[in-house]
Amino acid sequence: MDTDTFLTTLYVMIDDFDQSHLPTEPPRPGPAASLSRSEVMTLALFGQWACFPSERAFYRYALRHLRPAFPQLPARPQFNRLQRQHRDAIVAFALQVARGLLQPDDAYEALDSAAVPTRDAKRRGRGWLAGQADIGWSNRLGWYEGFHLLVAATPGGVITGFGFASASTKDQPLAETFFAARYQPDPRLSSVGQSVCSVYVVDTGFEGRAWHQHWQYDYGSQVIGRPRRTSRHPWPKPLRRWLAGLRQIVETVFDKLDTIFRLEWERPHALDGFQARLAAKVALHNFCFWLNQHLDRPPLAFADLLEW
Repeated sequence: MDTDTFLTTLYVMIDDFDQSHLPTEPPRPGPAASLSRSEVMTLALFGQWACFPSERAFYRYALRHLRPAFPQLPARPQFNRLQRQHRDAIVAFALQVARGLLQPDDAYEALDSAAVPTRDAKRRGRGWLAGQADIGWSNRLGWYEGFHLLVAATPGGVITGFGFASASTKDQPLAETFFAARYQPDPRLSSVGQSVCSVYVVDTGFEGRAWHQHWQYDYGSQVIGRPRRTSRHPWPKPLRRWLAGLRQIVETVFDKLDTIFRLEWERPHALDGFQARLAAKVALHNFCFWLNQHLDRPPLAFADLLEW
């Protein structure tokens, strides 16, 4: 698909969502914004493709190629402010697209976490996100500085909810907040989304019989995960392979976020900017899934979706 058709399709879908699901924007003092909310959301999602190695690179592309479609493009700092301002609307769009992609036979959600480095862990100084990002351990990266991202995905690969904390946060406290926010929704944690069927498959990072019982009894979330191999009651190899097969989809989702939508190269200077871009990546993931389905393509075939 050429980029003009992609942008038009994305804008129409976002604008329909804006008109039908979002409240009217309250009046603000000062001059009117140069871009509408739908235009900001469209550009925010489109700018997450990995072919743009940075925000600066995307905005240079937008100034050169997207002026006919967005004649009122402001300066990049103003666009960044607008993108952060509409973060919650981007989250709502991502979750609305996900709800439209759910299938009746979605019997579980795969829940897993991944490292999001924001700075070289060996650099001196406090960095831009001191007190928010910190040092944690990842099996893939080793010691890193950044955030710990939690994602829930359907068996097909649709992202139904997400959240993050500092890198040192363990999987169980992350899941505790995630399940609690789904059970009793909090507008400050709207990105967790809604439960699909209350069954989650997890890895050993979420182990603990007491945790699993607590999540089942208090939040109605049934968690299925194998114990560690050092447990007194380890699972047989066929059962471990079966569970790994169910969880493979969320590993694929993380790979798409990292490599196709450049999450791996995020180097944010402000927390709200990272939140807005993460929401845009999730929304773009779900939108591309939807678009591939309508084009009779493999749903997760993102790399060759656009003809650049």
